[in-house]
Amino acid sequence: MSASFQRPLRLGMVGGGQEAFIGAVHRIAARLDGEFELVAGAFSSTAERSAASGAALGLMSERCYADWREMARREADRPDGIEAVAIVTPNHLHAPVAQAFLQAGIDVICDKPLALSVREGRELAALAQARQRLLAVTYNYSAYPAVRHARELVRAGVLGELRLVQVEYAQDWLAEPLEQQGQKQASWRCDPALAGPAGALGDIGTHAYQLASFVSGLRAASVCAELSSFVPGRRLDDNAQLLLRFAGGARGALWASQVASGCENALRLRLYGSKGGLEFDQEQPNQLRLTRQGGATEILTRGRLDSAAARAATRLPPGHPEGYLEAFAQLYREAAEHIRARQQGRAPAAESLGLPQVADGLEGLLLVDAALRSHRAGGIWTRVETT
Repeated sequence: MSASFQRPLRLGMVGGGQEAFIGAVHRIAARLDGEFELVAGAFSSTAERSAASGAALGLMSERCYADWREMARREADRPDGIEAVAIVTPNHLHAPVAQAFLQAGIDVICDKPLALSVREGRELAALAQARQRLLAVTYNYSAYPAVRHARELVRAGVLGELRLVQVEYAQDWLAEPLEQQGQKQASWRCDPALAGPAGALGDIGTHAYQLASFVSGLRAASVCAELSSFVPGRRLDDNAQLLLRFAGGARGALWASQVASGCENALRLRLYGSKGGLEFDQEQPNQLRLTRQGGATEILTRGRLDSAAARAATRLPPGHPEGYLEAFAQLYREAAEHIRARQQGRAPAAESLGLPQVADGLEGLLLVDAALRSHRAGGIWTRVETT
C-alpha cells in the first residue's frame, strides 16, 4: 500500500513524554509515511513535564495539556482538533483514556493491552461500535511483511489442515528484581494496580497469542495454564506456560517468559499442517522458513515475497532490512486509511484490513482471563470465553 500523499491527519498523544521509549516509537511510526502530524498531547501526569515534553516536540503551548480529560474535551471543540489519539500510557489508563476520546468522537490508536479486564474490553468494543470510531490496538508484530505473507500461505492452503501451533516470546530483562531497584519500566509492569492481573503473560504473552491467531486464523477454545513468579517478592508472573486447544481441533502451546537468561526479544512462531510447516523468528524478521512435506526448507526473503499482503507492507527493495519501526508504521498507515475511508464515506482499502482492532484486543484479554482461571484452579483445562 503506497503512501497516499494526502493531508496528514492531526494526531494527539496521551503519555509518551520525555525518556519514554514507546512514545518515541509511536511518534516515529506515525510520521514515517507522512500519514499523521502530532499537534497535541497530554504527555505526563504532571503539567510541568507535559509542557516540557510538548515544547521539546515543537508543539504550541496551548495544545500541551495537563490532563487527558481536558485534552479530549478541548480538542473535540476545536475546528482544527485532533482526528486521532495515540495512547501510550501504562496499562491501567488505556481503557479510561480510550473511553474519553471515543466519547468525544475521536479515533483511537492504543498500545496493547486494550484494557485490564474483559469487562473493560467489552465496554470499549461496544462504545467504539456505537460511536462508529476506530479503536486500533498496536500489535505491531502482525505487520511485518513476512508475517502478512505467512498468513496468506495459510489461507491459500499451502500448509494443508493446521495441526500444531507453537509460539514463544522469551526475554531476560526481568531476570533480576529491577522493580525493587526503582527501574521505571519494571516498577509499573510488575505492579498489579498499573499493569493488570498478569505479568509476562499480559505483557508479551498477548503479543505471542495475537501473532499465532493472526497467521493461523485459529482461536483458542480452551487453555491449561501454569504461571510462575521466579524472582522472590515479585507480585506478577514472570513466566507463563500454556497448552492450547483451538477451535477446529488443532493443538498448540504458548510460552512467555521475561526471566529466560540470554534471550533478548525472542518471539518465534511455528505452524505445522498436513502439507508442510512454516516458521517466523522476529529476530530475523526479513525471513520466513517454509518446508513442504517431504521437501527441502525454503527461505523466503522480504522484498521477494509474492503476495499482495506482503507487498503492501514493504517499503524497501530486497536486501535492505525492515523491521520493528516499519511494522509500527504499517499499523499507522492502515489506521489512517480506515479513518480517511470513514471520513470519505467509502470502504477501507483491502490491503489495510490486517489492522488489529478492538476485537483483537478483546481476544487477548479473554485468553489472559482463561489462563488466570486455569492457573488458580491448579492448571485444569478452562474454556476461553467468546467475544
